[in-house]
Amino acid sequence: MFQVNEKVVYPGYGVAIISKLVKRHVAGKATSFYELKFYDKDMAVLIPEDRLEVVGIRRLSTDVDLQDMFKVLTQPIVQHKQEVGVNNWNRRNKKYQLGLRSGDLFKLSSIYRDLLTISQEKELSFGERNLHSKIESMLIEEISAVMNIDKKEALSYLKKSVACLTKKRTMVKKTELSKDLKTQNL
Repeated sequence: MFQVNEKVVYPGYGVAIISKLVKRHVAGKATSFYELKFYDKDMAVLIPEDRLEVVGIRRLSTDVDLQDMFKVLTQPIVQHKQEVGVNNWNRRNKKYQLGLRSGDLFKLSSIYRDLLTISQEKELSFGERNLHSKIESMLIEEISAVMNIDKKEALSYLKKSVACLTKKRTMVKKTELSKDLKTQNL
């Protein structure tokens, strides 16, 4: 399924590389594990080979996936004022946590966009800020890995793509972002 040295995404944690395939005896039976090492975390995990799909490990996105993700980020959300209130944070948080655990690039980018939009209407709560920051880091990691650029440049792409959503409007035209992406051969 996956190869050693292949970059993958571990839901909720971000981009990792499969460093090796390990065989261990567990409960008297030989089991194969993938060892994943994370780029920015001093952490490695062993995932049983037969549990990769259940855990949600996925291949790194493609260039086309990134282009589609940037489109998702530029779409405004349709939300009623009452949905932004404190009482609905629990409902939104459950939905956001499911999206985070899925590891799906488009769900993550939608949550990021939604939280950014909400932050324009009200100050984000502690939980919302943490979630926004975590998802931003995960998106930056994936953009960086797919485009083979450093994280600072990946952050720049991310910020340009959502600039049209912010009230401060560091107005970046979609054409400018498209031109930047074409330069990177996306």
